Amino acid sequence: MNEPIVAIVGRPNVGKSTLFNRIIRKREAIVDDTPGITRDRKSAATEWEGFQFTLVDTGGYIPKTKDTIESGVTRQVRLAVEEADLILFLVDCTTGITDVDGEVAELLRKSNKPYLIVVNKVDQKNRELDAAEFIRLGLGEPVMVSSLAGRGVGDLLSLIVKKLGQTGSKKTVADDNAVKLAIVGKPNVGKSTFINVILGEERLLVTEIPGTTRDAVDVRIESGEQEFVLIDTAGIRKRSRIQESIEYYSALRTHRVIERCEVAAVFLDAEQGITQQDLRVIREVIDNKKGLLVVVNKWDLVENDREKVKNWDEALHLRLRGMSYIPVLFVSCKTKLRVKKVLDLAWETSKERKKRVSSPDLNRLIDKLNRKYQPPAIRGKRVRILYGTQSGVNPPRFVFFSNYPQLIKESYKKFLENHIRENFGFEGVPLSLIFKRK
Repeated sequence: MNEPIVAIVGRPNVGKSTLFNRIIRKREAIVDDTPGITRDRKSAATEWEGFQFTLVDTGGYIPKTKDTIESGVTRQVRLAVEEADLILFLVDCTTGITDVDGEVAELLRKSNKPYLIVVNKVDQKNRELDAAEFIRLGLGEPVMVSSLAGRGVGDLLSLIVKKLGQTGSKKTVADDNAVKLAIVGKPNVGKSTFINVILGEERLLVTEIPGTTRDAVDVRIESGEQEFVLIDTAGIRKRSRIQESIEYYSALRTHRVIERCEVAAVFLDAEQGITQQDLRVIREVIDNKKGLLVVVNKWDLVENDREKVKNWDEALHLRLRGMSYIPVLFVSCKTKLRVKKVLDLAWETSKERKKRVSSPDLNRLIDKLNRKYQPPAIRGKRVRILYGTQSGVNPPRFVFFSNYPQLIKESYKKFLENHIRENFGFEGVPLSLIFKRK
């Protein structure tokens, strides 16, 4: 991405995610009163006064911590500072200067990056005197805003554009051919690890603690000549286990990711087998008519055990009955076994979603099936598929015209779908079959 990067940094609970949402004019980042909600770097393209830039939200900076997640988040903040073209150092007017604020200020001075110190929660004019205290940090005159109320945010954006200068690109509408690939599945199956292996860097926070990723995170990459937007998501849990509002909104965002992606890679744990929750995720992808591939991760822990490999063969045959068109990959993100093939297969699946079958080819198939396999008569009425056409792509939709469309049974619809796949492909792609009266 060629747009300049603007990163929001600061200690926990100063309103970074609220400011992020306010600037991009969407509720993308999770906002909660609990400190430490934001963990991964989350980014979104936005624009002001005709200039486009990428805004990055970060987790709260907590130096000298022994907590695994907090230290990981702090490392992520440092990486965000290294990548940024401009840094917004957000502080809290209501608490005054803290020791952590002083350490962040020192981090910025050492970075030699352009920055703005932004004092948040200046909701009223009488708080401006409190905000002036932050001049003592030695980072220049602070910009006063209320990210919750929107006060001063327009002036802040104008300063951002001024600081970026001509490095900000004029907003243009470009054709984005990148494949939007969602990485979904239960917590702790290796979704973030997969993206890190693909990127060859610690771009996302990865720990052994289930549920580390809460927000959905978009990462744009190139593989060969093809671009992908990898969307890492919080793990989907059973509803009975979603007790906190944070967990609820994380799961909600995961569902929204499935809705907006083109292809979803559903990650499973090789040691756990296929669970009911895995099947629910797969079914949700199918119901949304998205491209789909199943990725069985941690295969290095299973591949040398004949009994477990046999159990997987039986489980796939049994649990994915009726879904044989879904490709399955056995990978190990730890050893990098077949990891690159996930992107290759996602690209092929994306092309399959855009495939179009000509009406003559489709109707030749219908004629062949009518001659060999007549739909069963129902209530003494002979049901016939007269002709059909593909009405859309991405996802593929087929319309069939019949004398009695309401009498066509689900078994025959599945029979027709199977023959379409045998003759025309569509691997990894759910199909929509619509029946109308002629």
